[in-house]
Amino acid sequence: MNAAPSSGSSCSRARVLWVGPSGPADLRLTREWVGRLAEVHDVASPAAAVAAAPGPFTDRSPAVVLVAVPAPGTWSLADLVPLAIRWPLAPVVAVGATLADGRRRSGPPLPGVEEVPWHDVPGRLAMWLADRDAGRAGTLGMPATARREDRFLDPARSLGDAAGPLVSLAAASGGDLDGLADLTRAAGAVIGRRSRGRPPLDEPAPVLVWDVGRLEPDHLAWLRMLAANRPGLRIILLESFPRPDTAAAALQAGAAAVLGRPASAETLAGTLLWVSGPTGLSAGPVAS
Repeated sequence: MNAAPSSGSSCSRARVLWVGPSGPADLRLTREWVGRLAEVHDVASPAAAVAAAPGPFTDRSPAVVLVAVPAPGTWSLADLVPLAIRWPLAPVVAVGATLADGRRRSGPPLPGVEEVPWHDVPGRLAMWLADRDAGRAGTLGMPATARREDRFLDPARSLGDAAGPLVSLAAASGGDLDGLADLTRAAGAVIGRRSRGRPPLDEPAPVLVWDVGRLEPDHLAWLRMLAANRPGLRIILLESFPRPDTAAAALQAGAAAVLGRPASAETLAGTLLWVSGPTGLSAGPVAS
């Protein structure tokens, strides 16, 4: 059982339980990111978590229980029910690795357990912890039957009248750019420059959201030049199907975070909180 060091942000006071493996590349990246947002305690399985009552969770609930799912069928509902019985106030969330995408062909996810793609976990967790610190129920407090529209609009409602960060946008087509603008507004950000195609190297905003569609070597080359020209720029990439190797390459090239495409408003809002917060916390790069 290991605890990640605190990042110093307000969210890092939360304590999260990580259940299952973190060895595969995608789960290792996610585990590293989660460790920058919260104090994380690791256990090998749901049974071990309940039997050991790890760390500080003997007499209190984790903020969130993250169950790593490296492939479909790793855990059954019977495996996870004891977690809910042991900590009834702790939301149980499945972290779907790249191979778990095959569940779309092999059957539905575990009933009653929300599954979040590995690359979206840091942004979602940042928003969940921000809601928790502010005393809001947030989307984790919604029933599983809540409409998608409710979940989509909740981040904007949570931000209220507070002005979000100034964000520039870039996308390959005008349609993608318009959709990205709508998503960014829903996430509570203020939109700056909009660029069709590659973003300019003299980007003035502190944050850039770049929808690359499918990440190609040309994108990585431009990303390196952009990061070199604007070292303080926080670059969030949206990619159709992030894989551990492409995400790692983007982080090494200068990206602050890589999200799946399409992204939810909650994921983007939480990622913006993460990369543009007062501590300057960034999603990347992480240790290999």
